[in-house]
Amino acid sequence: MKSAIHILLLSLFLPAVVFFISAAAQRPDSTDVSYLGFDLNGYPGDDALPILKKTFSFASYWLSPPPGEKSNSWTGKRKLLANHGFGFLVLFNPRESHEVKSMQAARAKGVLDAQRAAKLAVQEGFPAGTIIFLDVEEGGRLPAPYQTYLQTWFETLATNGFRAGVYCSGIPVDEGHGVQITTAQDIQSHAGANKIVFWVFNDTCPPSTGCTFPSVPPNPSLSGIDFAKVWQYAQSPMRKERTERCRATYAPDGNCYAPGDQQRKWFLDANFASTPDPSSAK
Repeated sequence: MKSAIHILLLSLFLPAVVFFISAAAQRPDSTDVSYLGFDLNGYPGDDALPILKKTFSFASYWLSPPPGEKSNSWTGKRKLLANHGFGFLVLFNPRESHEVKSMQAARAKGVLDAQRAAKLAVQEGFPAGTIIFLDVEEGGRLPAPYQTYLQTWFETLATNGFRAGVYCSGIPVDEGHGVQITTAQDIQSHAGANKIVFWVFNDTCPPSTGCTFPSVPPNPSLSGIDFAKVWQYAQSPMRKERTERCRATYAPDGNCYAPGDQQRKWFLDANFASTPDPSSAK
């Protein structure tokens, strides 16, 4: 009789156990190993590298001048950063949407800019297959010609031997009537066959914990974008409207500094990633 009861109980509960195990296996694991990194528009200087390496596994690396700049202070620094053990987030600054108003212009400029990004990557010593992140600063839903520009850039970069990534917003924008959109979702919906690596920014507290540097960094999927491979969770200067709940984690001047930067020389943006070398060609 007991055996029959046991068999009955197993038949009732085993499917449920299998379901929960399967569901758990499909969920993003927030305890997966993640890594800390920093990004800056300006190169922090050779003396900063030993201090920053105590906290960070990877650093940004601009191929082009960053937004608003006419020159690029990162040029020629790849080998030095690699010798200090840093992985990379390789960046390229694109056109803004107001510069791409027609489909024809979008395709032509997308090709030119991708070819330039690939050429600069080779000049800086990055191997084929390196992921280059296109720095898209605009938020919400993007205009159709700009989406064409982005997708053309991604495709052309691939034909030139590199892999495409994009830095973009993971912060929801309310479009009204109960509709919300993030730039990351908008770009992904247009990606088609393009396999793009997403680096998203979302410094809203929560999910961000502000300017903190946890010993066990969370998975980038907790940014609110489950397909993100890198999450920029803190920016300098802090955005008051998004960071009120974690304001105390930032310095009094509103910037984010590394723990070892006692003199507060290098205000930076902070990131979590699923790998210590997010742009790796491997």
